[in-house]
Amino acid sequence: MNALAGRMAVVRYSAANAAADFAASYTWSTWLFGWVARMACQVVFFTLAGRVLGDGSQEEFLLVGNGLMICVIEAMQVVASTTWERRAGTMPLLVASPAGLFWVFVGRSLQWLVSGTATSCIALVAIGPFFGVDWTPRQLLLLVPLVAATAGATYGLGLFLAAFVLRAREMRSIVSNVAYLVMMAICGVQVPTGYWPGWVRAIADLLPLTHGLRAVRALRADSTWSEQLAPVLLLGLVGAGWLVAARLAYGLWVGRGRRDGSIDFSS
Repeated sequence: MNALAGRMAVVRYSAANAAADFAASYTWSTWLFGWVARMACQVVFFTLAGRVLGDGSQEEFLLVGNGLMICVIEAMQVVASTTWERRAGTMPLLVASPAGLFWVFVGRSLQWLVSGTATSCIALVAIGPFFGVDWTPRQLLLLVPLVAATAGATYGLGLFLAAFVLRAREMRSIVSNVAYLVMMAICGVQVPTGYWPGWVRAIADLLPLTHGLRAVRALRADSTWSEQLAPVLLLGLVGAGWLVAARLAYGLWVGRGRRDGSIDFSS
């Protein structure tokens, strides 16, 4: 219990650092009229493409998919922000501390989860009525935790990738961008997952966004509780798997860095 409390304290202090980073990057106006407006325009663009290429159901499919995709894009920014500590030269101090490097980085980029959840929900709720997608009060009540769960599960995947990018900091943007573009392509954002061959669908099932989207679409369709619960449980299972994989990856990175001397104070 004491060990768990200590880890949660590390995450809490690290999250305070994340909040300070976010406050230094955005004001409420630049976040709302800059970032949120930009992401909303992206959702509108893809939804209008659906109007040109298909019928009303295609519009709804694309709006929901691209609206939820926003929280994934932000969650994947953990890949880049994790490397900031190496750029600042603080990595050896973090490795030497008794806190545990993994728990530091769990809290280090939590600002993306808060921002991503808020941005996705704003886009889905604000843009939806323009395309005939209205959310009932019950759906809204469940939509927010579903978006947050999707962002959190994707965060575990991002942490896993970040552990490897720490050894090649110049690859941070490439890795995060490729990762979320692959998810956008195969997880049911733009086309149903059934469009892809079996081996691609198998990969998609290992990615949190696939199950998060199924859960949101089931909520939107007012499916039965069992139909809504199944993808939520899979989302949690996949997210937990990536989080465990991330912890193992950070352990491997620290061990290898100590052996070959690649952990240093320079950027």
